[in-house]
Amino acid sequence: MFKFMYNGIKLNGKLYKGSYSKGGYTKESNIPNDTITIYARDYKDFPKIEGLQVQNNSDSMTDYFEKDRIRVAPTNQYYSLVNEAWEKQEIKRNKIRDKKLL
Repeated sequence: MFKFMYNGIKLNGKLYKGSYSKGGYTKESNIPNDTITIYARDYKDFPKIEGLQVQNNSDSMTDYFEKDRIRVAPTNQYYSLVNEAWEKQEIKRNKIRDKKLL
């Protein structure tokens, strides 16, 4: 069983750390504006979850390495769960920012 947490994806008790980003896509990208992207925090692979596609364009032949990312469109079956995790992340970030401003 997996769960979208504010700081990544938890599968079978293991946390795959990551962060969420929402929107900001150009029309040319053909990505719906409300799409949420989950970015891996480090170079460890995200777990394979049916219905989600992990993207990574690393090329070891040219020493080009990327971290995994998953784009979750509004039509995806997990969108509402991912959106909840994104909202929790934003609440945490705002609390941290507010503390620094005090």
